[in-house]
Formats: sequence, C-alpha cells, structure tokens
Amino acid sequence: MSQQIIPLTNAPNQSLTVTLNVDGANLTFNLTFGYNEVAGYWVMGIADSTGNVILAGVPLVSGDPPAANLLGQYAYLRIGSVYLLNVSGVPGDWPDDTNLGTDWVLAWADTPEYAV
Repeated sequence: MSQQIIPLTNAPNQSLTVTLNVDGANLTFNLTFGYNEVAGYWVMGIADSTGNVILAGVPLVSGDPPAANLLGQYAYLRIGSVYLLNVSGVPGDWPDDTNLGTDWVLAWADTPEYAV
C-alpha cells in the first residue's frame, strides 16, 4: 500500500483538487480544510470532481490502528484511507492552527483489505 501525501498549509480555510491512485484507479477529489477556532481542531470535506459532497466535517485527529484511519467507517465508499501523521513528534493528538502541513501531514492510501 503506497501512501500519497496531500500538500497542506496552515491557512485557516483552504481547498484543493487532487487526483489520487486509490485501489488501482485514479480518483479526483475536491478537498476543503477548515480550522475550528472554538474547538481547536481541523475538519476536512471531500467532494467528487463535479462538486458533489461525499463527506463533510471529518475531524483531523490521530489515533491508534484501526482508529487511525480517518475514513475507516466509510470504507464502503471505496475512496481509500486517510491518516494524520505526526512527523516531527510534537505533543498532542492533532495539529493546531500553526502546524498542519509541517509537523502534521495527511497521507492517503488504498481502502483497507477488510472492507473489500
């Protein structure tokens, strides 16, 4: 399973279009990311290439397997797996408003085998 890193910054509201290889197919997603200042965490939205919402409000939090896969409960959608990785060892379970894209990165991979 190869992981693809999504290029993010700590801009409070950002969107990007990515084409990812998921389960052997190229899928294009429109991704949105926003920082919830009151709660102190990031959320992600996923739409297809025509703008139809697939998922909205997915919290970007880390966890231990199998909970580490942010899309684990949505495996039936066959849009892959997403992992929030703490690449610099900063304390905490999720990025703050300053370190998304630097200390924390988002990696996209294939749908888990158990969902097949």
